Amino acid sequence: MTPWPFTAGRKWPRTTLALSIVATSLLALAPARADDYPNRPVRIIVPTGPGGSYDVVARLVGEQLGARLGQGFVVENKTGAGTVIGTQTAIAAKPDGYTLLAGGLSNIVFNGSLYKKAPYDAQKQLVPVAIVYRLAYMLVGPNGSPYASVKDIIAAAKAKPGSINLATGGVGTGQQLTAVAFMKATGTKMLEVPYKGALEVYPDLISGRVDLFFDSITAALPLVQGGKVKGFAILAPQRSPDAPDIPTMDEAGVGGLNVDSWIGLFAPAGTPAPVIERLQKEIAASAPALKAKFVAVGGDYMTVPPETLPRFVQNENDKWTRLIKEAGITLE
Repeated sequence: MTPWPFTAGRKWPRTTLALSIVATSLLALAPARADDYPNRPVRIIVPTGPGGSYDVVARLVGEQLGARLGQGFVVENKTGAGTVIGTQTAIAAKPDGYTLLAGGLSNIVFNGSLYKKAPYDAQKQLVPVAIVYRLAYMLVGPNGSPYASVKDIIAAAKAKPGSINLATGGVGTGQQLTAVAFMKATGTKMLEVPYKGALEVYPDLISGRVDLFFDSITAALPLVQGGKVKGFAILAPQRSPDAPDIPTMDEAGVGGLNVDSWIGLFAPAGTPAPVIERLQKEIAASAPALKAKFVAVGGDYMTVPPETLPRFVQNENDKWTRLIKEAGITLE
């Protein structure tokens, strides 16, 4: 039997060796195909700790993608410097579709404007795959609040600027920026009281040591329903079915102040288009299951057509950057 010509110890014919090198090079340059992606586990980097909105959304989406694509979508919580460390890790990953990032207002929009020296450029170094989740903010106060409505709050703040204490989850957080947007929209000035996270606010809010707090409806609503705090308004176009008695901010007299906190999946810039399109297709097919799961955790499924995704992210960036600059909010 004629031996295989490439057996160890034999010399490769020059023409065969040259053809082999060319073939290998062409395979390396060939665009990724959607029909064989993924063929190994995919990691989703979450730039926050377990249990938060980013983490919950990443796990629910990863569960659906894993079931549909037959590979594990493994969540990796990588915290540090707010959301900076995890985001930078995703940006530095090979752009092959096997590293994705859970992204939202904080790491995709806020960080680029808050820091004196931006740690990265999300608009250039990341590409949106899908925006899937949104939740509104709610204005809450102590049950014993002297204010009966948002109109009462505005009147008191205008009558005596700085007399109302407004807690935030820290400088540069969604809670603070929502508070700034509210004061700008109403022409009021309140005393901001920064905390090291939203969880630290509630003991003081419940006891009445602070007067107001803007927080996600996911976190605030259970405390409203449990009689711990009072809900004044929801910053959304419609009332929540879980809190039908709480008006929208529009209904409360502050028009146009709708603050959606959104979360989606992003990939390193340069990730092949067929891979992005495959993920978008499977996420869209998972919409019914995701919607039910998101409603169960206090949010809602959000759809942004793929062709308008870059424009959506850019518009959000422009809107919040303008607010951050006008308010003079910076981080070192």
